[in-house]
Amino acid sequence: MTGRAHPHLTGHLVDGDLTLADTKTTWPVASTELVYDTPYAQVRKDTIVDPAGHQHPRVVVQPNGAVGVLALDEDDRVLLVQQYRHPVGKRMLELPAGTLDVAGESPIDAARRELAEEADVVAAEWSRLLIAHASPGYSSEAWEVFLAIALTPVADDERTVREAEEADMEHWWMPFGEALGAVAEGRITDAMTVAGLLALHAQRTR
Repeated sequence: MTGRAHPHLTGHLVDGDLTLADTKTTWPVASTELVYDTPYAQVRKDTIVDPAGHQHPRVVVQPNGAVGVLALDEDDRVLLVQQYRHPVGKRMLELPAGTLDVAGESPIDAARRELAEEADVVAAEWSRLLIAHASPGYSSEAWEVFLAIALTPVADDERTVREAEEADMEHWWMPFGEALGAVAEGRITDAMTVAGLLALHAQRTR
């Protein structure tokens, strides 16, 4: 893919009919070693070979992948769950979310399940907001965020009994504009939540 050179800086201009996008490619792998293996994630050490023939060791973390749900009520309030996250030592404000840990389950079905399990809510209308790679420098993890509207509560006798950190989870309904402000002010910092909120804002304003 080529384009016109920038007039006075390095690189090329995206203009005309040129469409720029991530492209699938792989460098050769000279060797690979599995160093950690659990049902939730694997860690392996690859030695990759660059186009010049030089070898480079790379650690690759392979989680199962994840989904998130940006659920909006009839007054444009977004559902946020607040739960303890041990690695960062914080109670984080996040979209309802979870990993793809059910064999054969599609991302949209996982999103429906997670919304019901974490927030006791179901939605009649769904659409995909974005796909993202969380940290491609060392992890293969990809996640999808879905927009859910036309919400109703799960019946009391059908609700999930939450455990561990989720048992201590709180639910908040924040006006969408205030949630955007919380992102800008650094009060909401979870990557999936930030990306989902900004994606919907971009969709509305583009």
